[in-house]
Amino acid sequence: MAKNLNSIISFTVLLLVILMASNEILQSEATRNGQGKCLPRGCKSTPMFSEECGPEPFTGSNNDCCHCCVTKYGKDAVCKGVVEGAESHCHCYKESA
Repeated sequence: MAKNLNSIISFTVLLLVILMASNEILQSEATRNGQGKCLPRGCKSTPMFSEECGPEPFTGSNNDCCHCCVTKYGKDAVCKGVVEGAESHCHCYKESA
């Protein structure tokens, strides 16, 4: 009897976890606040360097760089942000004309 009860509890917990994951209840705090992946559309054409953003060296990720670019220049003026170069600069790119 105890073995069957243990199996039923384990199965129920597994179903709950799957249900929560499929309903995005387990989203990270960053994703819920709109700080997930930056500009998922990316650049449609060959990107063109626009400006730099943030401190030098830029110690964050490409995602952090992208958010810096969008905050500083606006999402319509930026198609991606990438940490590049030996000095780790955050480079903002725009669509080429």
